[in-house]
Amino acid sequence: MQSHKQQDPLTDPAVTAASHPVLRHAPATMRNREPILQALLDILPAQPCKVLEVASGSGEHALWMARSLPQVTWIPSETTTEDLASIEAWRALFPDLADRVQPPVLIDAAQPPWRGTPVDAVFVANLTHIAPWHATLGLVAGAAARLVVGGFLLIYGPFNEGGSFTGPGNAAFDADLRMRNSEWGLRDREAVDKAAAAQGFVIEQHRLMPADNRLLVYRRGLA
Repeated sequence: MQSHKQQDPLTDPAVTAASHPVLRHAPATMRNREPILQALLDILPAQPCKVLEVASGSGEHALWMARSLPQVTWIPSETTTEDLASIEAWRALFPDLADRVQPPVLIDAAQPPWRGTPVDAVFVANLTHIAPWHATLGLVAGAAARLVVGGFLLIYGPFNEGGSFTGPGNAAFDADLRMRNSEWGLRDREAVDKAAAAQGFVIEQHRLMPADNRLLVYRRGLA
């Protein structure tokens, strides 16, 4: 069994990834994992629940969150088998979490509905601005179809407010994204709210997060 106190692979995930060829490391996960965890502690139910993570990336969030949220079964996902291999490699380092971090599944946010059983929450980090707008619309529709009534769609990332950037860092980030791909860029929070409302979600108070990010919170209403 993994000894977290002596050799915790998540203490310095960059070092861990460098020593395992299949592992991928996303530096942003190291910066945002604790603020996101604190928000999830407030939002998720205290009783056993299932969280589907869309666009899990490296898979590091899945392990960090599940380890600190003992009531949660975490379901990671990605769009390609290569991505799933990295997630599974991270998962293999934590056999003690094998029952609560499920094997990763193939999901394309832009192509709902997604296969699978109902879940209590859908979580996604840093997708909306690094994908075309139709991926966000697909994310909202896919989440609406998978969530139980009262379940949460939680979207983390940078967003505009009132049609304007919330700071110079986000303005520069948006310009860089659009240079890389004309379909990328920061989304207006109000546009995401509108898309969620159209799918039957109740718009909850969003959370202000470090580094000018937001956690958008939507609750699934009656079908």
